[in-house]
Amino acid sequence: MNAEDPVTREAAVNAAVEAVRVGEVVVIPTDTVYGIGCDAFDAAGVGKVLAAKGRGREMPPPVLIPSVATVDGLARDVPGYARALMERFWPGPLTLVLTAQSSLMWDLGDTNGTVALRVPAHDVALAVLAAVGPMAVTSANVTGEPPATTAAAAQQQLGDAVTVYVDGGTAPGGPASTIVDCTGVDPVVLRPGPITGEQVDEVVEQARGYGAQQQVSSAWPSAPTDAPADDPVADVPRAAGSASRTPAASDSNAPRRRGHSGPRVAGRRHR
Repeated sequence: MNAEDPVTREAAVNAAVEAVRVGEVVVIPTDTVYGIGCDAFDAAGVGKVLAAKGRGREMPPPVLIPSVATVDGLARDVPGYARALMERFWPGPLTLVLTAQSSLMWDLGDTNGTVALRVPAHDVALAVLAAVGPMAVTSANVTGEPPATTAAAAQQQLGDAVTVYVDGGTAPGGPASTIVDCTGVDPVVLRPGPITGEQVDEVVEQARGYGAQQQVSSAWPSAPTDAPADDPVADVPRAAGSASRTPAASDSNAPRRRGHSGPRVAGRRHR
């Protein structure tokens, strides 16, 4: 379905919306690569997405949402610094790992009680999300193969495992989204990306009122500049219990100790 042409875009978006509503799997363009996804609350649909990629429950898909207004329905104990990051960088290539609402009736896989959220900066993706709500979305490729930057490339890999392919032209590609674990008192970078450490540092410090002297951007690894994106949101390293830090404190908005400035960097994981 051609969403690049304004004449046929509405029909393409509607086809994807209707497919998602009946539990089918679709491919949509995003601001990084093409993504394969379904209704985040449809466990069978999530299973189809993982099966299409040849992936197990140990790598649950992230969730794309239409706006920041959706966050509190999906996550709890959201730190003030995380809200500041949302305000500054959404829509855009920043994925935030948050503590999931325990009452949610969904099954994304082995999430350890967390959910990875992102608002993509792509009009077609946002149009679909606005109509259907949160979607479990991962890169539109078979695991181990290059992420698709066109609908045709996605279809070549995924075939009839997908009901609707929405063609939004060539996706930008580039590095995958920056992933920040926001389940604790201090943010932890799980993967560097287009949003730099200095940018994240600046926002976090401003939110906490500490000022420039507290910045620790030199502690961040360099963002990849030539590696293609793994995912439109990125399949997120399991944050809860896997990042090398202490569990989240009860007051997630509490100021950090003066001896610990800026977000820490978790060990990078290779997939």
